Amino acid sequence: MLELNRQTQPATQRRLITTLAHSDAEILEAQRLRYKVFAEEMGANLPSAKEGIDRDVFDKYCSHLVVRESTENKVVGTYRILSPDQAKKIGGYYSQTEFDLTRLQHLSDQMVEVGRSCVHWDYRDGATITQLWGGLAQYMQQHKHEYLIGCASISMADGGHVAASIYRQLYRLYAAPTEYSVFPRYPLPLHALNQYLDAPIPPLLKGYLRLGAYICGEPAWDPEFNTADLFILLPMSRMSSRYAKHFLKT
Repeated sequence: MLELNRQTQPATQRRLITTLAHSDAEILEAQRLRYKVFAEEMGANLPSAKEGIDRDVFDKYCSHLVVRESTENKVVGTYRILSPDQAKKIGGYYSQTEFDLTRLQHLSDQMVEVGRSCVHWDYRDGATITQLWGGLAQYMQQHKHEYLIGCASISMADGGHVAASIYRQLYRLYAAPTEYSVFPRYPLPLHALNQYLDAPIPPLLKGYLRLGAYICGEPAWDPEFNTADLFILLPMSRMSSRYAKHFLKT
């Protein structure tokens, strides 16, 4: 859900601080940013729209990673993180509302879900995204979790042709082993879509794949956000040495 297309202040003039949210007020800041990006910018139909925030039942079970710009003291990037223990408390992962994860059940004790990623449009540059990736990597290392899961979204503003084309382009290169396959509850009708467009890969999805992630199956349609979602699985052991050295501090 990250789009690298706008920047108003050079990254060298900023001081970005990445932490987990420590209070309800900080979580609310993250939820307001999510609303601005998902509802105002992307047109998502959010149940909590009247409150000017993006919030669902998973939020109170999640840790919220926030990137704060210290000069203006505002949250400019966020990710939410659902740990295995918290997933058990709520009865599963958000991804399970879109995919059947039966084949991954044996990994669930070491599986962390990330989602609701977004960056304020004035801060979409490498520095902010590096802060988010670094914060996630350090969380995984500190808690000794092995698997990162989540949904990488592709806009369906064109009816799904771009999403189908991106899936066709990438799946043969990044398909997960069969034992890691997941199955969409509302599959994108690939057979009815043009799968041969020269479509750009969304930056977030590209980032996952560069880190070593698998694509675990066909895309699911998310009607709330009007996106096609690809389920990704990143075993930390597959992270390339280049990125491991950059993000993981030993």
